[in-house]
Amino acid sequence: MPRLLVLEAFLDEPECERYGLELAHGAGLEPGTIYPILVAFEAAGWLTSRAEEVDVHAEGRPRRRYYRLTAEGVAAGRAAIAVRKQRTQPGARRLAW
Repeated sequence: MPRLLVLEAFLDEPECERYGLELAHGAGLEPGTIYPILVAFEAAGWLTSRAEEVDVHAEGRPRRRYYRLTAEGVAAGRAAIAVRKQRTQPGARRLAW
């Protein structure tokens, strides 16, 4: 379920870059939960990432890593969410065992 929440957060605006903490808040997850998911999605080719180029001393915060869905990630994310919705629809056929 956390992976689907991350995909839904990305698919709200699939063309936008997002950083980890922003995604965690958007998905309603703890930051420690989001980063392993982002690493897995990037390894699968669903995301690209880049490190922010800022002066950390001038900004007063750590450098951020920005993530963006690839075309493959958009397609796979939409498919995964469609499957999930299909399985949770009222009246969906389920085996009794």
